[in-house]
Amino acid sequence: MPLESLDLALRAAAIALLAMLAVSLWRDLGRQLVGRLAIALALGSAAHAATFNIGGTAAPSLAFAPMIALATADIVVLWLFCRALFDDGFAPRWPHALIWLGVFGFSLTSCLVLGPAGHARLVIVANNLLALGFVGVTLAQTIRSWSADLVEGRRRVRVFVVIAAMAYGGVNALLQIASAGSGPSELANVVNAAMFLAVVGAVVLMLLRVGAGELFAPEPAQAVAPEVAAPRAADRRLVDALMRLMADERIYRHENVTIGMLATRLSIPEYRLRRLINGELGYRNFNTFLNNHRIEEAKAALADPAQAEVPVITIAMDAGFQSLGPFNRAFKTVTGVTPTEYRRLRLSTA
Repeated sequence: MPLESLDLALRAAAIALLAMLAVSLWRDLGRQLVGRLAIALALGSAAHAATFNIGGTAAPSLAFAPMIALATADIVVLWLFCRALFDDGFAPRWPHALIWLGVFGFSLTSCLVLGPAGHARLVIVANNLLALGFVGVTLAQTIRSWSADLVEGRRRVRVFVVIAAMAYGGVNALLQIASAGSGPSELANVVNAAMFLAVVGAVVLMLLRVGAGELFAPEPAQAVAPEVAAPRAADRRLVDALMRLMADERIYRHENVTIGMLATRLSIPEYRLRRLINGELGYRNFNTFLNNHRIEEAKAALADPAQAEVPVITIAMDAGFQSLGPFNRAFKTVTGVTPTEYRRLRLSTA
């Protein structure tokens, strides 16, 4: 089979898988933020499969320019998708949309203005430098929040995101930059298409094995901590010991509390403690588990008339928060009101 035909076949297979994935996600998760972002990521990835050209020298056509811009801006969608997938409390804001529009507009302008003006190499380099930047940000946030994740299936997905982002996203961008202006390479395009198809196929298999429900089920916003399910007999002792650390020793007050620290105190492996907090207590994130205990203490202090003159920041720091901003955000997420409003409401009815 000629290399050009093989390249087209690999691209077509990847686009078909992405289309199937988008339809499946729309059917099952179209109403969830992370599901909609996954669909957008799949569509942008399809645009990338249709438009990448290693070593291309010609300016993109008018018809292809919007698709190239969509493919470039898809790296922003990847960043937002990973934020939504790995951070249950993530909520998109208008600056996120502006960032996507900025990248899309920059890429589109580059294709329509710089490309026809004889600066095709500059267009390729600029677009792929943008991609490299967002790959780096995505990797950083994925690795930074890894230790607090309690969902085993989602932790395995982090491994995949890191490998795929480095092995394909980074390598593809560097290859595009290094080959820009050197002339189209059929072999390079075939290798790139094969790598891309492998990543897409791995995503589909991963969702079949891990289960989209486990990965994409967000932690519901609620006014109280998750209800503690009755633990199995084998885990009851560990649950009791963990709750004693929380209630009696108030270990959540300590600075830089980690799941490894708690596991050491309980003399069990980290994976077992993650499974216990996630499966038996209903938390998907370790920081949420700690913060709910901190907020319960803060709520009691704010409702205490004897502490009416104690500054809110003092109460926050005593409960284990390191600064006022994260405390205010976490408190409002759990209670629906700010700490000051909560204190005023409770003291007015005391």
